[in-house]
Amino acid sequence: MRLWSLHPRHLDRQGLTGCWRESLLAQAVLAGRTQGYRAHPQLERFRAHPEPLAAVGAYLETLAQDAAARGYRFDASRIAQRPGDAAGLAPIPVTEGQVELEWQHLLAKLAARSPERWEHEAALSGPEVHPVFSVVPGPVESWERAAPTRDDGTAVESTDGQ
Repeated sequence: MRLWSLHPRHLDRQGLTGCWRESLLAQAVLAGRTQGYRAHPQLERFRAHPEPLAAVGAYLETLAQDAAARGYRFDASRIAQRPGDAAGLAPIPVTEGQVELEWQHLLAKLAARSPERWEHEAALSGPEVHPVFSVVPGPVESWERAAPTRDDGTAVESTDGQ
């Protein structure tokens, strides 16, 4: 499960559709409608939110809006709790280290499967985060399980045993 902290505008078609499917699964887990993935580490940040279903609903809403802007038809009726005022929703903190890890991870994926998209994204000065998140100082999140990668997609050797 990859619930990107990055704004969906950075994702290619595969990344956007995959994120939509996995976010719907996350919503089902948070609503107690499925037994699978209950202990998935990326759900920790949504569970910690005062309104988990509203937070994942706002997350899904942004994905649906980005998809619509690209001409895709995601079924927004599948969003269980659509935020009435997403601006009034408490943001979910995400660390600078997490954002950087995800950015490098995404660039490696784009380089392999969407070279034109990679060229566009790699030229940016950095990523924008999904609007449900607020960037705070700090290292990679404790729940992250992805191995850090270099720009060429190779794994970075960890010195701390992770």
